Amino acid sequence: MIDFVNVQPQKITESIQPKNISAAEVSDQFGKFLNEAMANLNDQQAAVDKLNEGFVKGEISDVHQLMIASQKASLGLELTVQVRNKVIEAYQEIMRMQV
Repeated sequence: MIDFVNVQPQKITESIQPKNISAAEVSDQFGKFLNEAMANLNDQQAAVDKLNEGFVKGEISDVHQLMIASQKASLGLELTVQVRNKVIEAYQEIMRMQV
């Protein structure tokens, strides 16, 4: 019927405990994350361009590959734009705060 689930709260809470790292380390990690994300997005777009060229030359007969890769790149770009908009919005909100 219902299986017993062995949940160990100690292990769950250990993984979400805040770590003692400085703001500089956090900003470096975030910067690296953004750089990797942008490089990944660029790679996706390059792959779509390569598939487009292959399709135009007649080397690719499967249009599904091209459309799936194109949609992945499009969604990645939309996500990047939305993240950028949120970061700018957060920055503007911080600048409006009175100290």
